[in-house]
Amino acid sequence: MQELLDAARAGDEHAFAQLVDPWRGELHAHCYRMLGSDADAEDAVQETLVRAWKGLSGYEDRGSIRPWLYKIATNRCLTQIGRRSLEELEPYPESRLSWTTSLSPEAELLALESVELAFVASLQHLSALQRAVLLLRDVLAFSAREVAEVLETSVAAVNSALQRARAVVSAVPSQQQALHALGESGERDLVRRYMAAWEARDVDTIVAMLADDAKYSMPPLPDVFVGHAAIRTFLLDGPLQSEWRFLPARANGHLAFGTYLLDGDRYVPGGLDVVVLRGSVIVEVVSYLEADFPSFGLPSSLPR
Repeated sequence: MQELLDAARAGDEHAFAQLVDPWRGELHAHCYRMLGSDADAEDAVQETLVRAWKGLSGYEDRGSIRPWLYKIATNRCLTQIGRRSLEELEPYPESRLSWTTSLSPEAELLALESVELAFVASLQHLSALQRAVLLLRDVLAFSAREVAEVLETSVAAVNSALQRARAVVSAVPSQQQALHALGESGERDLVRRYMAAWEARDVDTIVAMLADDAKYSMPPLPDVFVGHAAIRTFLLDGPLQSEWRFLPARANGHLAFGTYLLDGDRYVPGGLDVVVLRGSVIVEVVSYLEADFPSFGLPSSLPR
């Protein structure tokens, strides 16, 4: 690392890229957890790297550049959180998580669970400090002393914030565990049945796959439909009046679907439906109406 660091300090951009590229993916995931927005996370990472490049002369080499990059990234996110109120989450493309495959199975599971919708949503109920402390300590495994240095506060303040944060997020269920219990064959069957029901406009089958207390929402619209009766009425009066095609996808470590609405001679994006499971039952569908389909490996349209 020292040779790369010396070259980067001398103005070698290629050496700098070699220094920071191993951490780019996990930095992006960290910024997404902090901000709840893929686009804002990308901006935060870019700003982090620009600041790191400009600030290399002041970097104190302690064996790894990772803590220093996290300090810059976390503080950039804290600044953004302070500028606005986050009221809704954006879905996170599975392609952003390719870096997790190099981790141990246990670390990969933790990384995937930490970008699930319920976990990221729970973070938004924490103060900015609590959010940063929880992620740095419990997700990224920094010590309390390291977190105190990153946030320029005391170890006592870190431990206090962590205790309060854990109380908020402790009951968040894991989609990774639900998918593991379902198994590959069970997942394929659920995907097949759900897609077939929508494409056949079979409201009875769709509703039968939902939990009694299931929720259906469509960000950025404010409407939320809860329970079989409300969801059935909504589907019959709205979406199921049209013709659809579905493609399986992944987002935030969840099972998801790219949904396509017939428009003339083509099917155009209707929404990215991210599905939350409890066992083999769907407990929530979040249909992101403004999702960028290519980011999720989905075509921008389908032929009729």
